Amino acid sequence: MNFPDTLHYTSDHEWVKVLDDGTVRVGITDFAQSELGDVVFVETKPVGTVLKQHEVFGTVEAVKTVADLFAPVAGTITKVNEALDAAEVVNSSPYEEGWMIELTMEDPGQLSALMTSEEYKKTVGE
Repeated sequence: MNFPDTLHYTSDHEWVKVLDDGTVRVGITDFAQSELGDVVFVETKPVGTVLKQHEVFGTVEAVKTVADLFAPVAGTITKVNEALDAAEVVNSSPYEEGWMIELTMEDPGQLSALMTSEEYKKTVGE
């Protein structure tokens, strides 16, 4: 499994990448996509949606199940990944092409409550 050191992680299996402009990109981890199996559909709330931390921002549907996606930090959705029209990109590239949304953070201090890759690995038994 791949858990890049440059990302922050949640216990709900989302990852967060801080972009150069201070916004964050959010997706699901390699562990999450492997547990879900073949992803067939991703639905997110639209650009402009204001989210509280831990609020559901969408769902990911796999052959076996449907799972909620949770906002790792509070903020406003500024971008939705158009590549998700081909949802299988989440399985093949969860950290690059398979990201879900970008957010403008309400409180960047919330990042400090998220896990490092080492902490996340321990929670998933790696």
